[in-house]
Amino acid sequence: MQFRKIFVAGGNGFLGQRVVALLKDRGLPFVSLSLRDGVDFRDIRQTLDVFRKESFDAVINCAAFVGGIAFGYAHPGEIFYNNVLMASNLMEVSRLTGVSRFANPISNCSYPGELTVDFRESEWWNGPLHESVLTYGLVRKASWVQARAYYKQYGLEPVSVILPNMYGPGDHFDETRSHALGALIMKFVEAKRNDLPQVTVWGSGKPIREWLYVDDGAEALTRALTIPYEVEPVNVGTGKGISVIDLASLIRETVSYKGDIALDTSMPDGAPHKTMDVTRMRQVFKWSPATGLREGIEKTVQWYERNVKQ
Repeated sequence: MQFRKIFVAGGNGFLGQRVVALLKDRGLPFVSLSLRDGVDFRDIRQTLDVFRKESFDAVINCAAFVGGIAFGYAHPGEIFYNNVLMASNLMEVSRLTGVSRFANPISNCSYPGELTVDFRESEWWNGPLHESVLTYGLVRKASWVQARAYYKQYGLEPVSVILPNMYGPGDHFDETRSHALGALIMKFVEAKRNDLPQVTVWGSGKPIREWLYVDDGAEALTRALTIPYEVEPVNVGTGKGISVIDLASLIRETVSYKGDIALDTSMPDGAPHKTMDVTRMRQVFKWSPATGLREGIEKTVQWYERNVKQ
């Protein structure tokens, strides 16, 4: 499937920058715009003007307002308002202007909060979301409901890809805005730089998380434009989980930090388990993510050490 012009919504963000780099590398025609460029996707008139002017026929939506557990607890209203408007407006103007394919990323926090085995797409509606991700998870889940409705009524083809938390060069490195992996890299590198005796890890260290290197996430969203159409959501990830404490130990080893790890059990854990079954991904995408966790962490640590000075 060939496209005349692809639109990357949120191309200045963490994931969007990697999508833009991939499209450039492959010589594919695209336009990338974000709020930083003066385009506010919460404003449907402004968004529609851009789409009418450019005549896109495919969209990769990387626009999101999101952060880690602490950020989610502190900003639930903003998370709901910003994300529901951006997602619904982008899909609405896509159908109004003749877009044929729409890559629609959904977080795996949209799965029921009490599942303790690998998430299967058939279990997506089997229970309530965890309180720590209720707002963002439901907004992303609603984007699939909109995707299904628009396919049935208008023929728009939104491919909904369920992704785990992503990490990699250019991530947010901040204790509250970052997801756990980025925050831990920041903590361990800075502890080594400042010769600190220990690094504090939030929570019990027991929750299991799956992590996807950002370039693999960009690859999946780009491939979503050309796979045979699937209206049902598809898990995309490594299918492998790691506990927070083991992740912290791996990062400590990568950074060559010699201090101790201390657990702050007064801080929330979030859901106990977040890993996905990726059997359908292999069938639908004919592909699997290429970057292992250790390799991805090494690349991210190297980028942080070269580019972030505190």
